[in-house]
Amino acid sequence: MTMEHEPRREEPAAGTGESPPADASRREDTDELEGLSVEDLRARARQASDEARRSWQQFLHSAADLENYKKQAARDRQDAIERTRRQMLSLVLGVLDNLERAMAYGGTADGPVSSLLDGLRMTHRQILDQLRAIGVRPIEARGAAFDPRLHEAVAVVPPEQAHQPAGTVAGEVLKGYLLNDDVLRPAKVAVVGGPASEAGESGR
Repeated sequence: MTMEHEPRREEPAAGTGESPPADASRREDTDELEGLSVEDLRARARQASDEARRSWQQFLHSAADLENYKKQAARDRQDAIERTRRQMLSLVLGVLDNLERAMAYGGTADGPVSSLLDGLRMTHRQILDQLRAIGVRPIEARGAAFDPRLHEAVAVVPPEQAHQPAGTVAGEVLKGYLLNDDVLRPAKVAVVGGPASEAGESGR
């Protein structure tokens, strides 16, 4: 009669680095704890609780640092975008200034020059319309009271020459612009001299 043999289980070879079974590890931990007194067990429990509390605090600090870093990175990114936007708009304003100078220099010329001026005026209107669509609009300075937030005084006009109250903007040297409610570029202006303009100058 043929006898069936049970398959022999392979035992892990010594030195192979294989971990002992989980049941064996738990038995060793249980055996170790059984030999401890109640005070020792309480001390170990306190130690484990302290370590868990420290780990939790470290986790909370790391999470807070990560959140702060993300917020700071978002602010830095937004600031960089805003700086680049303002720089690009400043370049466009420089082109607009040159167009306005060309139109002012051309005056009311006739002939071929008139057609050229008409093209410049059309380009000027298109640029203004595009700027207005993104929130850029000119600062209305002429005839307004001098405002150091909006205006930069570069000249003073005597009151008897301007026939306007002191502290009034008599004229624009360079047009200023707002970006939404922020000053993109202050208007460079000539101010009617007198006590009011002096007070405006000292408040800048």
